[in-house]
Amino acid sequence: MRYNYKDLGLVNTKEMFAKANKEGYAVPAFNFNNMEQMLAIVEACAEMGSPVILQCSNGARNYMGKPVVAMLAKAAVEVAREMGSDIPIALHLDHGSSFEQAKDCIEWGFSSVMIDASHHSFEENIAESKKVAEYAHSVDVTVEAELGVLAGIEDEISNEEHIYTQPHEVEEFVAKAGVDSLAISIGTSHGAHKFKPGDDPKLKLEILAEIETKIPGFPIVLHGSSSVPAKFISMIKEYGGEIKDAIGIPNDQLRGAAKSAVAKINVDTDGRLAFTAGIREVLATKPGEFDPRKYLTPAKKYMKDFYMTKITDVFGSEGAYKKAAK
Repeated sequence: MRYNYKDLGLVNTKEMFAKANKEGYAVPAFNFNNMEQMLAIVEACAEMGSPVILQCSNGARNYMGKPVVAMLAKAAVEVAREMGSDIPIALHLDHGSSFEQAKDCIEWGFSSVMIDASHHSFEENIAESKKVAEYAHSVDVTVEAELGVLAGIEDEISNEEHIYTQPHEVEEFVAKAGVDSLAISIGTSHGAHKFKPGDDPKLKLEILAEIETKIPGFPIVLHGSSSVPAKFISMIKEYGGEIKDAIGIPNDQLRGAAKSAVAKINVDTDGRLAFTAGIREVLATKPGEFDPRKYLTPAKKYMKDFYMTKITDVFGSEGAYKKAAK
C-alpha cells in the first residue's frame, strides 16, 4: 500500500455509524474537489463537534490526483486537531464503479469505499459488492453498496429512471454481500435540478420504515440529499451565471430520516452552489480582482457557513464529539 489510512489519522465508518444510530443523528458526508472545499468542510465540522466523511468521487480524484487526495485528507485531520477537536474523519470513495477502482482507492489511503453496482441485476450487484467487501475487510476498510437507483446527474453518475429500493430484497442483499452500510432509493435525486419550484418533494419514509424492520440497526445511507438553496441559485444568476430554478429535498424530511436508521447523508450539490456563488460574487463586484485567494476565501466561507447550518438542521450531529474553540 502506498498509504494506510490509519497512518493518515483517518478512521473507517464502523464506530461512527454505530454511535450515530444509537444517538439518533446522521454523519455528514460532504464531497470535496480542492483544498478550499476540504477546509470548509473540516472547519465546519470541527467547530460543530460533528463527525465527518470526506467524500471523493472518481472524477474528483482524477482532477486532484491520487497523492493529493490522500494528503488533503491527512491535512484535514491535522486541521481538526489543531482546532482542538477530536472529531473522527473518514475518506470515502463515492460511487465506485468497479472492484479495481475500489482496491486502488484503498491502496491510496481511503478508509471507506462505495461499490455502486445498482445498475446490474440483483445477483450481479451482490456478487460485485461481496468481492469488494471481502478485500476491503481484509485491510479493515468499510464498504457501502447501493440497492435501488437514483435519478439525476452528478459528476460521472447519470440515471434517467428512478427505481425505489424494494424492502423485501434488503435482508438477503445485506446478508449475502457482507457490506457495512446500504444506500437506498426513497425519493432523493442527484444533481442541482432535482425538482421544479412549486413541486412538493417528499421522501418515501414508509419504505425506509419497512427497511428498518427488515435489517434493524443496520446503517442506511441517503444519496442525492442536497436542498438546493434558493439563496445560492439567486446569487449565481445575479452575478452572471446560468442555472435553472430548482428545489431540493426539504430539511425537515431529511432530519426525520436521520433520527431513524439513516446513519449517513450525502451532500455535494449544495457545496458546489455555495462555492460557485461566492466566487461569482467577488468576480462580478470586483472585476479587477485576479488574486485567487481573494475570491476563493469568500467562497470557502459561504460553503462552511452553510454546512454548519446543515449540521444542526439536518444531521443533528452537532456536539457528538468535542467542539473546537471558536
